[in-house]
Order: sequence, then structure tokens, then C-alpha cells
Amino acid sequence: MPLINALKGALIGVALVIPGLSGSIFAVIVGLYEPLLAAIAQFKKDWRQAIGFLWPIGIGAGIGVLLSTKIILWLCTAYPLAAYSFFIGLVVGSLPFIWRRLAGLNWQKVLIAIVCGAIMLLLTQIGGHQSESDIAIKQLTTLQDFGTLLFAGFFSVSLMLIPGVSGSIMLMIVKQYGTVYHAVSQLLDLMVYLVTGRLTQATEAFKSVALLLPFIIGAVIGTVIVAKLMHYLLAHFVEYVYAGVLGVVIAAIWILAQTGVAPAWPALTTATALLGPIALLGPIALIIAMIILGTIATIYFDKA
Repeated sequence: MPLINALKGALIGVALVIPGLSGSIFAVIVGLYEPLLAAIAQFKKDWRQAIGFLWPIGIGAGIGVLLSTKIILWLCTAYPLAAYSFFIGLVVGSLPFIWRRLAGLNWQKVLIAIVCGAIMLLLTQIGGHQSESDIAIKQLTTLQDFGTLLFAGFFSVSLMLIPGVSGSIMLMIVKQYGTVYHAVSQLLDLMVYLVTGRLTQATEAFKSVALLLPFIIGAVIGTVIVAKLMHYLLAHFVEYVYAGVLGVVIAAIWILAQTGVAPAWPALTTATALLGPIALLGPIALIIAMIILGTIATIYFDKA
């Protein structure tokens, strides 16, 4: 069981890195979401059992994040049209799962979905889009830097516990996505430098890795608070929770298209103007293929 939970944790870790994809949705799909909330919310009642359940998932998620951070960031920069289309497919694939949890719609659920989706879109528009290579804080130099990353951890990780909410998008809203994931990627580099005895490079990498300390502190505080809240809501209002999730997920699809696909759409040139619609067949086919592939991937994980 610990090994299986570690593998599931690794899948959640990979999902955490993908902009717009919710790690909590993957936690639900692999059957860990509600047990995770219960373990965190009721930690004081039986901390030994909670630790025994949480540690393999945490290690697996950490490994998933470390192994995928560099690859995901590179894909988003080098092949944004294909990468973000695939991410959209992953989010689309979660819709059947969410629909099953809704058990039908009524006007209250529709209203909740609209409000939650609108809030998500508003937050994104306020925050704008941050490039994955845009590192806002390179190292801790002031108390303000510490406070900024403390809040980023609290804000992104706590909201990420709500199914459908992407921690990556939340980091983009507070303009710390590039900062945090660069720091995570440097953690792996730091290990390599230390093992190979390259102390100068290790020192430079450590300056970036140190940014994770206030982020983790904020994340832990936010996780405890929101886990208790979500544990209560799921116990009493599960259908309405997933109505809100539906709105957030639909908004996430729009956000991924707006921030990832649209900027990567082929620019109008003399060649594309002469070819007309024919010039767009390739990009359109790529988008459709990647969305289908991403959708199939999420549905597969749902059934696994």
C-alpha cells in the first residue's frame, strides 16, 4: 500500500507542475483526495496513523515535482501550442468525473458554478499571465521577499486543496510561478552539485532553493486551515462543492487557452496570408490531437 500511494503521489506531483491542471483533481481521480483531507484535518486525533498514510504520498509527490519541473517548464517554453493544448485535454478529461459527483443540476448548482468560474476568471485577469521563465525573486534579500513567498505558499497551496483549482494558476496570479518552479528545479541541481563536489555552483543553487523555506511555511499553514474547511464541506455539501468545481474547471480551460494557446497561435505573415485557411490546418490539427490525447490520459487515470 505505501508503494501504491507513493506512485499515486507522484502522479499528483506531476499534475502540480502543469499550469492549469489541478493536483487535487488527480488526487480525487486516484482515490486519495478525501482520505488526504481527513488525515490532515484529524491529524491531532491519531497523528501516527496520519503520518503513516501521508509520508509515502508526500515523498511520491516530491519526486513527481522534481522529475517533471524542468521538463514541463521546457515544454511550455519550447512547444507552447502543443503543451497547453495537451493540458486543456487533461482538464477536459476530468469533466465526466465531476459530472458523476454532481448527481444532476438545479438552479442552485448552476449559480454556484457560474459564480466560482467567474471568480476564477476575475482572479486570473487581475493577476495576468506570468511566463514560466519569468523569475520575480531570484534570492531572499529582504523581509518583503520572505513575506511575498510566505503568502504565495499560503494562497496557492491552500486553494489548490479545492478540487479543480490549479496551484500553478494561483502562483501565476500572485506572479510567483516562475520563481517557485525555478527554485524547485534548482533543488535537483543542488543535489547533483553537492554529490559531484561543485561547491561554487551548489552555493548559487542554494540561494534559489532557500526561497522554498517561506513558501513551505505558508503552504503548511494554508493546508491545515483549508483541509479542515473542505473536510467539513464535503461531509455536508458534496454536490454543491463539485458544482463549484465544475465552474472552476470550465474557467481553467478558458484560462489555458487564453494564456497558453492564444499567444502561441501563428502570427499573420505574408506567407500565411497567401495560403489563407490552409496555413492554419497544421496548428488546428495539432491542437485537436493534443486535446484528445490529454482527455484520454485523464480518463485512463480515472479508470485505473
